[in-house]
Amino acid sequence: MIAEIGHFALILAFGVAIFQMIVPMIGAARGWSGWIDSARPAALAQFGLIAISFVALTLAFVSSDFSVLLVYENSHTAKPMLYKISGVWGNHEGSMLLWVLILSLFGAAAATFDANLPPRLRARVLSVQAAIGVAFLGFILFTSNPFLRIEAPPFDGRDLNPLLQDPGLAFHPPFLYLGYVGLSMAFSFAVAALIEGRVDAAWARWVRPWTLAAWIFLTIGIALGSWWAYYELGWGGFWFWDPVENASFMPWLIAAALLHSAIVVEKREVLKSWTILLAIMAFGFSLIGTFIVRSGVITSVHSFASDPERGVFILAILGLFVGGALTLYTFRAPAMQAKGVFAPVSREGALVLNNILLAVAAFVVFIGTVWPLVAEMAWDKKMSVGAPFFEKAFTPFMLALAIVLPLGAILPWKRGKLKRALMPLRGALAFAAAVAALVFAVSTGHSALAVIGAGLGAWLLGGAAVDLWLRTGNSGLSRLARLPRADWGKAIAHGGLGVTFIGISLLMAWQVEDIRVAQVGQPFTVAGYEITLEKVEERPGPNYDATIATMRVSQNGRQVALLHPEKRVYPVQAMPTTEAAIQNGLFRDLYLVIGDPQQGGGWAVRSYVKPFASWIWLGCALMALGGLVSLSDRRYRVAAGARRGIVAQPAE
Repeated sequence: MIAEIGHFALILAFGVAIFQMIVPMIGAARGWSGWIDSARPAALAQFGLIAISFVALTLAFVSSDFSVLLVYENSHTAKPMLYKISGVWGNHEGSMLLWVLILSLFGAAAATFDANLPPRLRARVLSVQAAIGVAFLGFILFTSNPFLRIEAPPFDGRDLNPLLQDPGLAFHPPFLYLGYVGLSMAFSFAVAALIEGRVDAAWARWVRPWTLAAWIFLTIGIALGSWWAYYELGWGGFWFWDPVENASFMPWLIAAALLHSAIVVEKREVLKSWTILLAIMAFGFSLIGTFIVRSGVITSVHSFASDPERGVFILAILGLFVGGALTLYTFRAPAMQAKGVFAPVSREGALVLNNILLAVAAFVVFIGTVWPLVAEMAWDKKMSVGAPFFEKAFTPFMLALAIVLPLGAILPWKRGKLKRALMPLRGALAFAAAVAALVFAVSTGHSALAVIGAGLGAWLLGGAAVDLWLRTGNSGLSRLARLPRADWGKAIAHGGLGVTFIGISLLMAWQVEDIRVAQVGQPFTVAGYEITLEKVEERPGPNYDATIATMRVSQNGRQVALLHPEKRVYPVQAMPTTEAAIQNGLFRDLYLVIGDPQQGGGWAVRSYVKPFASWIWLGCALMALGGLVSLSDRRYRVAAGARRGIVAQPAE
């Protein structure tokens, strides 16, 4: 009965979404206040109904109701409770239900917290948001119903993919979806503005918090996925340039560009057309990511669906919304004239360059991701685009971005002088040079990657500190503590990017890898560490059988760590997984992986020493923290500015 309630609630939500899509839009066009006001209760009702549906599916998983086909295919009675719950979205149908739940959540949030938006604009925003909901609710109901029953329920299920039975993967998809779907709000604001034919500083102020929230969630989701790949897959890397990894990275890059572009619209009322285009493309890349994961066009641990009909449906949604928005943009963009002019050397100019670098970088990732698919469809030719392409084609744009960010942050609006802007940055430049020289001195083989990456990371950190100090007006620490949160948020986020730069460059340049057959009790040396495989034993887990090694790591006769890498086999799916043992440190990680027993005796062992690996995720955490601090700035609260009839200006 619970499954039927969930299905019925989903059908009702579909009907409410159709109402919300049509009635407020007509009301806004005709000026009918009752129809305009209907958008808010409709958005709340749609969210409530989809929440009921999602709770019903969750109860089916928690109670192991194997009469529901989706539960049978993705759960098991022996599975820990955390993975019973995460099994709700660890599959195609359930993950799409989570998608529309978050979509309706953002719509309900807009209806609740944007009470001081102009009523017509709010009605149009909620109508566009509902139109997206109609498309995806239709997709679920007609192609991906999560509530299908089995006539003769089995006694147990097939279990969840073992790779997804991990805390990192339990939380990674919801955060990614909050980011993906959060960009729908920027899209809805953009389309509503195009319909009204009006983009101004107030519009930019309204759209920035939604974009910033989506970017924060994307940052957290990408970082969680990268961390999971690092410790779970056992290959020692943190980013594989997998098509699905790229699918989340592309909207992150475009959202970052949109955030910076909206600043220019808010402050100077220029780049209006470009900002609208970025809002459309940010959500467009989210839909492209949905297509890549759900269509079955790629094979990946991330992909769920392999039904071409579903892929065609999603492709139609992508074409309808992005194509429709771009068509509207074609007619309306010429009317969005900029009110101000600026010199190339100015903060506006730096932000334009920032946008170009981010947009081109996203385009490079897009080409590398889809080109093998295009080649196969057009010429029936199997191709692969791997890490070497992305590292050579993508990296230069990120290096250029790192150079520009500190300078652009302190340039004046409208017109500036490069020499004058560089003067306050002399300390940051000296700090960057010192760090680069230090890395050069200690590098084996004098790696250019380590020197340049660490130097640019230090440049970003120093630039963020200088920017904060300049905003105090040289008034000292008392003024620093009273700076607006948006100023602190920007500095923390830019500094976080610098920390990530240092972590990635030093890890890739200095890591040491050793692969060998290790005998029990016989030590071997890797990068100055003595590693001994002491024993290997079998232990049962809650729903798997584990082979656990005990490995002692010593340096200069002193024990550094006692680590226990594992290999697990999940009997229900007969699938093995690797559980790396990692001793995390601020300046290096020890990373050990146990493999299979060898015919001549001993075990296959992979050992890594990974300098500054933790800095990668520390930097991501700082970027997300910076976004949260900025989002908490009172000047982001639209209601406050709207009641006073002014447009406040949070610092970039």
